[in-house]
Amino acid sequence: MTGAESLMRSLELEGVKTLFGYPGGAIIPVYDALYDHHDTLNHILVRHEQGAVHAAQGFARVSGEVGVAIVTSGPGATNTVTGVADAMIDSTPLVVICGQTGAAQLGTDAFQEVDVVGMTQPISKWNYQIRRAEDVAWAVSRAFYIARSGRPGPVVLDFARNAQVGEVDFEPARVDFIRSYVPAPKPDAEAVAEAARLINNAVKPLVLVGQGVELAGAQQELRELLEKAQIPAGCTLLGLSALPTGHPLNKGMLGMHGNLGPNVMTNQCDVLIAIGMRFDDRVTGNLKTYARQAKVIHFDIDPSEFNKLVHADCKVLGDCRETLRALLPLIKPNTHQSWVDGFAPYAEQEYNKVIRGAIHPEGGPLLMGEVVRAVSEATQHQAVLVTDVGQNQMFAARYFQFSQPRSIVTSGGCGTMGFGLPAAIGATFGAPGRTVCLFVGDGGLQMTLQELGTIMEQQAPVKIILLNNNYLGNVRQWQTMFWNHRYSFTPMMNPDYELIAKAYGIPARTAVERPDLAAAIDEMLGTDGPFLLQCAVREEDDVLPMTPPGANVDEMLLEIQ
Repeated sequence: MTGAESLMRSLELEGVKTLFGYPGGAIIPVYDALYDHHDTLNHILVRHEQGAVHAAQGFARVSGEVGVAIVTSGPGATNTVTGVADAMIDSTPLVVICGQTGAAQLGTDAFQEVDVVGMTQPISKWNYQIRRAEDVAWAVSRAFYIARSGRPGPVVLDFARNAQVGEVDFEPARVDFIRSYVPAPKPDAEAVAEAARLINNAVKPLVLVGQGVELAGAQQELRELLEKAQIPAGCTLLGLSALPTGHPLNKGMLGMHGNLGPNVMTNQCDVLIAIGMRFDDRVTGNLKTYARQAKVIHFDIDPSEFNKLVHADCKVLGDCRETLRALLPLIKPNTHQSWVDGFAPYAEQEYNKVIRGAIHPEGGPLLMGEVVRAVSEATQHQAVLVTDVGQNQMFAARYFQFSQPRSIVTSGGCGTMGFGLPAAIGATFGAPGRTVCLFVGDGGLQMTLQELGTIMEQQAPVKIILLNNNYLGNVRQWQTMFWNHRYSFTPMMNPDYELIAKAYGIPARTAVERPDLAAAIDEMLGTDGPFLLQCAVREEDDVLPMTPPGANVDEMLLEIQ
């Protein structure tokens, strides 16, 4: 069979059922082979290669499976670079397959030839150029093994055209071992025992919950730890759905726009227990003052994260599901009641100064926070939240509530505007039985607006909530706070989004007045298939609290002076 057919067989052996892509000249042999596999491989035609990789990310994040994208060479490959970088920093398992000129033409500046391997090497977990049909099965199996094992990440396969059309006697390959690659080291009993000793002796312990808990499927082990020792927890942006919002020990979101309590208490705890998180600068603020009073225990699968930013007194290497399971029998029941109660005044202060006005405004235009909370309540907090990047992202993260794991899909480390719409499409295929709600701003929506065509063709049931404030809102807020209200190129002239949606056959409605909001949300959720709900929100709404850049983590502003 051809190398292209070998690819199809190899994808099927890896359990792939859904892939996202866009054809082109250098990948035609693969698409020709795909023509005969439509019963087993559901290919979603996106409208731009960036949409393919972001959709694959959304699929992977909610399903726990490897997302797959197929594109052509040259601009097709370069259009995926943003998504590959995004997936790398957010630990999302992807396999991106790019067409390439024939091996004999490599290095000659042939039509649509670019150095895919060179471009993606720094931003991928592994990449490889397939130059022979004989190498296809091995390369695919290795790619999936690397992408899904250990700390997940993106893998790029650069598929030369001669390898696609060359013939090979197909032999299934199964790569499950690579010399010197230890994806999930076995827990070190001494490190686990030391972690237990520190936790058992702690008076003011605090757990920081990262996405690693979701990736490892360690949600139950996390809850058992918190409940056994009665330890309060804060969650990173990507770890928000690892612990139900309503859990009494969940004290909210960490970071620049997180909740007051967990941020302030970070600098008061005596033992800081970081589980599957990397101490991102948006979480820590000023590293010179971050948790200096605390003994730090760091659970992570990636040894490169230890001591990278925050010194760890106890480093527990391994899959956090396994390390937490080893830890639990060693943990003594405790209460820490006065410490847990100490979060309440901060929560009350934040509610009175920020939250109440954000979700229960007394008048004026619609606010982003009230729209987010209203949608969350209308879905009984069961929906998958997808966001774009900017104020829509921060308001959504703060006011959406979670009851199930793997329920947040957002661009964390890379902060990619345009991520939301294609990622939401992918999420509908990765979690077909769940409601997928996308919160997006007017700026981010226009970056990948063409993917409305994918929604139209697939009838992907994305509930798009457009928070339209006619600004690039996050940048505008910084200009307000730190740049003397000099709104340099942040006001937006917007098209008629409702008319655009209708052109794609997507039902749409605009909510302007507060009394219209509930009925508009009901119509959106009651409509089968996709829907666009545009909300005309206050133009100069600000996300608070906020830790100013470079400030200490506990120096949060509750209002803008």
